Parts: sequence; structure tokens; C-alpha cells
Amino acid sequence: MNMYACKNEEAIYFDKIESDFRTPFFRDIDKILYSLAFARYMDKTQVFSFKDNDHLTKRMIHVLYVSKIARTLGRSLGLNEDLIEAGALGHDLGHTPFGHVGEAILNEISLKNGCGYFNHNVHSVRLLMNIENYGNGKNITLQTLDAILCHNGEIVEGIYKPCKKTKEKFLKEYESTYKDKDACKKLSPMTLEGCVVRISDLIAYLGRDIDDAIRMNLLKWEDVPENITKVLGSKNSEIVKTIINDIIRNSEGKNYIKLSEDVYKAINDLKDFNYKNIYYKAYTDEERNLLKTMINTLFDTYMEDLKTNNKESNIIKSYLSNMSEEYKKNSSERIVIDYIAGMTDDYTLKEYNKILKTKHNNIEVQNEI
Repeated sequence: MNMYACKNEEAIYFDKIESDFRTPFFRDIDKILYSLAFARYMDKTQVFSFKDNDHLTKRMIHVLYVSKIARTLGRSLGLNEDLIEAGALGHDLGHTPFGHVGEAILNEISLKNGCGYFNHNVHSVRLLMNIENYGNGKNITLQTLDAILCHNGEIVEGIYKPCKKTKEKFLKEYESTYKDKDACKKLSPMTLEGCVVRISDLIAYLGRDIDDAIRMNLLKWEDVPENITKVLGSKNSEIVKTIINDIIRNSEGKNYIKLSEDVYKAINDLKDFNYKNIYYKAYTDEERNLLKTMINTLFDTYMEDLKTNNKESNIIKSYLSNMSEEYKKNSSERIVIDYIAGMTDDYTLKEYNKILKTKHNNIEVQNEI
């Protein structure tokens, strides 16, 4: 094992726990795998929504790819594979319905209603600490929570170096993300394993998103500039293999994860290419406006339901009624944001259409009167 790997005996818990035959990080894997939020990965957008193609990547597939890539790196570098798998499987639990577009809309709502900035990596931690297990949390180790909090694969670095943390420092960083717009960009993982999860998130989506864009007839592999393909390869499998091998060559036996200059530059260029040719084109203006209307309508309706104690509303009937008394102490705004963030794409559409139908029927009744 790598001398810089996180040891099982170094695991830090926030609450006391009875030990069993499992190692701490292996136990984290089980808790994440059997969480309600993990099941909802199945119907959450990765990049494309409203598209009729069964081969497009959903959030579940992306998370499994991150896990596989991260464990491949971890095994090659002699790191703690259980910690890596726990961080990888949990890294996107807090993602909203409809991907980063949904996240941006919920962030606007959160800021407008005094709940601070909304970031999916932060909400993943909140889910495991405060929402799962009926509002009691799952008592996940500090190292796993930190790997999840610091997983931001949108930021490319040439070198990923761990930063030692206490529980107090972690909680301070976590709280700062709600108040400081740029706090998430400043986060660094506390373990090498967390660094591996972070770079694996990037490796998992770069080429795969191009495959999905090709399925949507947005581009072809031939459109990717030659200065990128000659370094990384001209298909997803080549990109994944190239970056993994590059990391292993430059990081073996080191206390950091490093990319070579050529690969680092090519990754940055490819990410820029993807933004211009995929992410900015993944939704039409009409679709973005529809999502904004939908999510804002859900928020306003659920706020009214909580105010009037509408027990027929799912936010009370299916969600809040099952939560702990401690969780119920949260503000109505925070509870509604938690509820919407946890929705799948399909459930969001169903709830929105139900609200529209109710309003339509009420108008018909009023007109008859």
C-alpha cells in the first residue's frame, strides 16, 4: 500500500458507532449504496433531458463510471479503494433534477430566499449528514464526506495535492460554501483518495459526453480539434486510457496526483470544446424557460402547502411526515429546496403537471360558480 494512502484506522466519525466486521470506509459504501438518494440517480439528467434515446448517459451511469475509473487509479497507486469507492458513489447524490440547468435555477431560488448558494457537491454532504435516514443522517466518515464535498470535476488542475483537515476545518469549509460564491472553487481534498475521486469525475464525463452529443447529432469525433485528439485520442476509451496511464506514470509513490503538461493542456482544451459544442447547446431557450417555470412553480406551491399545512401535498404526505423532529426545525424555504433537489426528472414533471391540472380544475369550478 502507498505510504501516503489513508489508513482504515485513521477514519474519523462525527458520532459514535458500533464496529462490526466491516472496515469504516467499506461501511460508508454500504450506507451510500442503500440510501434513498442513490436510488434516485436512476432518473436524473447527466447532460441531456427531454430526449428519447435509451443510450444517453443518466446520472447513475456517470457515477458508476467515476467509481470504476477511480478504483482503477486507486489500485494502481496503492491507495484505499474503499474510501475511493465511497467518495465516488456518493459524489453526485445532491444533484438536482435536470442536471446543471436545474442546479442553476435552484441556486437562484436559494439565494432569493435567504438560504445561501446551492451547490450539488455541498448538497450531497447535506443529504448524508442531515437528510437521509429520515432526517437523522447516515454518520459517514469525515474522509468520505470530504471527498464528496471536494469532488468538483469542473476545475482542472495539473496537480492535486491533499490538504490535512480536522472535523472543525471541514465543517468551516462546508458552511462557507453557502455564504461565499467562490468557496467551492477553493476546496482541496484532505486525502489522496479524494484527489483521485476529483480527477476521475473529469475523466468519466469528458469523452462520454461527446459520445452522447454524437447520438444527438450535435457533432462527430472528427470535429474535435487535432491538437486534442493527437494527445488524448479520438474516442472515449482512448481518452480514459491515456489520462489514467498519464496519472499513474506521474503520481506513483508520490503524495499528490499529477498530470503531464501535454495531457493537462489537452484536457483543458477538450473541456472548453465540450462547453462550446455540447453544454451550451444541450437545452434550447424554450426548454430552459420551461424548467425555470417548472421549478419556481414547485417552490411557490410547496411553500404555500407548508404554510397552509396541506396534508394532501406530497411534500407533507410523502416527505415531511416521515422526517425527524430535528429536521422539521429547518425553515420552510430550506425544506422545500431539499425536497426539490432530491427529485428525479420524471417526478418533477409529474408534480408540475399535477399542479397545473389542479389550477386548471379550480379555474373551471370558479368559472361555473
